[in-house]
Amino acid sequence: MSDQISSYLMLGAILFCIGLYGALTKRSAIVVLLSVELMLNAVNLNLVAFSKLGVGPSLTGQIFSLFNITVAAAEVSVGIALLIALYRNRGTTDVDEMNLMKK
Repeated sequence: MSDQISSYLMLGAILFCIGLYGALTKRSAIVVLLSVELMLNAVNLNLVAFSKLGVGPSLTGQIFSLFNITVAAAEVSVGIALLIALYRNRGTTDVDEMNLMKK
C-alpha cells in the first residue's frame, strides 16, 4: 500500500511544482489563474489519496477536497470577472501592467 500512495503523492508534488512555476514566472494573468488551479488540484489529489490509502481511511479528505473544489470555482469566477474588467480598462492581461491600486 505504501508504493501505491507514494505514486499519488509524487504526482501531486509534480503537479504542484508545475503550477508554482507557472504562477511565479508567467506574465499573463490567465496563465497565473490556471497555474493556481493546477496547484489546488494537486492538493485535492493528495487529500483524496490520504483519505483513501492513508493510515486511517475516512471520508474527511474527500470532504475537504469537495470544499476545496467549491472554493476554487468561486475563485475562478471572481478572478475572471476582475480580468475582464481590467482588460476593458487597460487593454492587456499582463500582470506587470496591472498596478491600478498604486495610484
